[in-house]
Amino acid sequence: GGLILFAIFSLVMDVFKIGYYSSFYSCLSAIKIIYPIVQAIFVVVQTYFLWVSAKDCIHVHLNVTRCGLMLTLTTNLAVWMSAVTDESVHKAHSKLKKNMTEEIFRWLLKVGMRSSSVEECNCNSQICQIFKNGYFWLYPFNIEYSLFASAMVYVMWKNVGRFIDHHSHHIQRLKFRLFRRTFFVGIMLGLVVLVSGLGVLILYEVQVNSSSESSKKSQALTMYYIFNIVCLSLMSLVCIGGSVIYRFDKRDMDRHKNPTRTLDVALLMGAALGQYAISYYSIVAIVASTPRDAISALNLTYALLMIAQHTFQNIFIIEGLHRQPP
Repeated sequence: GGLILFAIFSLVMDVFKIGYYSSFYSCLSAIKIIYPIVQAIFVVVQTYFLWVSAKDCIHVHLNVTRCGLMLTLTTNLAVWMSAVTDESVHKAHSKLKKNMTEEIFRWLLKVGMRSSSVEECNCNSQICQIFKNGYFWLYPFNIEYSLFASAMVYVMWKNVGRFIDHHSHHIQRLKFRLFRRTFFVGIMLGLVVLVSGLGVLILYEVQVNSSSESSKKSQALTMYYIFNIVCLSLMSLVCIGGSVIYRFDKRDMDRHKNPTRTLDVALLMGAALGQYAISYYSIVAIVASTPRDAISALNLTYALLMIAQHTFQNIFIIEGLHRQPP
């Protein structure tokens, strides 16, 4: 389900990119327009393949299957790197356009264009601007799709030729009831935090980018940090509470070989390292900077809580992954 959600947004992004690049067909290489078309076909075929075959444990043509799956995995990683690079270049161009004169910016654009006329490559129409802004905001979905698909293909690759450990007395189907009291309350609280977070993010972006007054920018930063500090504090407390509850759980730990769980733990720890690094550099920058104001104190608190929350959350999730079903 998550894969299909990201795939739909990736296809929308490809449509926007095709529309945007088609506006510049006279001064861009044809490969620029062909690339999103081929990527859209790849997304559709791969999503269908994973939807149909993700649970298969293949025991014929092992080498060919492993080769094909590894080729698919590396293709996803290449698409991921391309999307990250494109997004970075797009942001760099936006910053250059704000900070440089129009003549220098046109010269920089001219370097990457095939035509000598830069005027032909200006995005002046309303529909062109919609395509440009649309595909830029949809990049995160395409990045997540590539990582999501890579993880699923990796698990399939690990499962090629694998014999499942048969311990049927542990296999139980968990019944999920949406309107059971505990589940319903948790989902409602989660949706409230999600909607509140989106609202705070939109207000923050609008005030920081549109306002030239430093007081309004400070208010936006203060609101942003206070909201995140409250959320991180609650999340840390909930994860600590969950880990305490595990201490009273009588279920045995699951020590059986499980490639999916191993990959989950590796991705969880790997993703946390990036956030740890960001928080560490933030702490160093805040401590070394002067003067220290209220925003710096909030930023420092935010960075410290981010480290604590990721640590408690990872402990809670890893312990849960190794628990036997009820």
